[in-house]
Amino acid sequence: MTKDMTEGKSFRLILQFAVPLVFGNLFQQLYNMADSIIVGKVLGLNALTAVGATSSVNFLVIGFVLGLCSGMGIPIAQQFGAKKHSEMRGYVVNAAYLSVALAVVLTILATALCGPILRWMRTPESVFQGAYDYFFVICLGIPFTILYNTSASVIRALGDSRTPFYFLVFSAVLNVGLDLLFVMGFDSGVAGAAWATIMSQGIAGAACFLYMKRTYRILKASGEERRVNGRYLKVLLMNSVPMGLQFSITAIGSIMLQSAVNGLEEVYVSAFAAAMKVKQLAMCAYEGIATACATFASQNLGAGKIYRIRKGLLSGITIGVIYSVIIGIVLMTNGSRIAWLFVDRSETEVLDAVQLFMTCTGGFYWMLAVLNCVRLTVQGLGYSRIAVLAGCSELVARGLMSLFVIPAFGFMGACFTDQAAWLAACVVLISVYVVIMRRLERQYGK
Repeated sequence: MTKDMTEGKSFRLILQFAVPLVFGNLFQQLYNMADSIIVGKVLGLNALTAVGATSSVNFLVIGFVLGLCSGMGIPIAQQFGAKKHSEMRGYVVNAAYLSVALAVVLTILATALCGPILRWMRTPESVFQGAYDYFFVICLGIPFTILYNTSASVIRALGDSRTPFYFLVFSAVLNVGLDLLFVMGFDSGVAGAAWATIMSQGIAGAACFLYMKRTYRILKASGEERRVNGRYLKVLLMNSVPMGLQFSITAIGSIMLQSAVNGLEEVYVSAFAAAMKVKQLAMCAYEGIATACATFASQNLGAGKIYRIRKGLLSGITIGVIYSVIIGIVLMTNGSRIAWLFVDRSETEVLDAVQLFMTCTGGFYWMLAVLNCVRLTVQGLGYSRIAVLAGCSELVARGLMSLFVIPAFGFMGACFTDQAAWLAACVVLISVYVVIMRRLERQYGK
């Protein structure tokens, strides 16, 4: 079911669109959560640390892929908002062609560079082989990741955020079953958890693509619309590559942070791995709310309704800040208990360090709400390349903290690195957003 977001109250539209995305992101996190819970409980803390040691580099590769796929939805949403359905179908077809090419290239590159990247991150020798086995298999699944996320991006561009969520629920449940089968039944170690992840995502991707093809008649292309179009490919690349780079630049900063933490005592390496799992779970809502802002902005830009873009962003930030207050209180009071999902309760030193991390970060999540909503709105308006500047500011902040603060203050420095990065990015993005909106108002009128 398509949804026109150019009419109606922005708060209600953003909330309705965001809720399935939030739960979808939550279930997507279950891929890695299920791996971590089952690996940690069945194979032990060393195996959990091996999986956790790949989290930053995993975000580097998979985050780039997610950014590419999300960027492809921007011109599709703009054409849908402008009611230019023939051009919209042309973009969808060329997005499919581009996705196939990217799947081949990225899979080859990622699998070839697994080892060197993990070495560069100073991954401890005690967990290196497990980390390599897990990450290599995840990289083999890049085509499945692209299949699902490109299909989901197209569907969301049409205003439908529920359908991708349903397929993710099915996939997450399947992933848990396959995790138990491979890790406990076949005794295949951390690599088995990775195989379960990519197999379940492959099934979700195929099902989502087939459903989209058969259900959304507005996407049925014919004749000229099916041809490779250089202009469409250029626009898709101009929107998708910067968004992919945005994710990757952020991930590089996270890798620098992970590398700095890897130089600390092993108890802090394990604590950081567990804390990142809890943090990823808490952050699910932000991407969903921000994606709703991006789709809202894209459709209304296509319709030339600039005044509604401001309303949509304000609505998204309001929802995000309310969530931030709630989740901040939960993390500051019960962060270590949530970490019981991944770490045995007997590991008291690790759990104490996890709680320290959560206490330090919990009061600053409102900045993340502002950051994500503004960033995705700017990208939804077609200014993905400018939004990369915010990623660069995050990279600089995390780099400085990793090079100077963490070596000087240890784990406490790691506890305040995210906040420094979020603040730096907010300063850049808010300034960029103000300039862009003034430009659009001169072009379209208020």
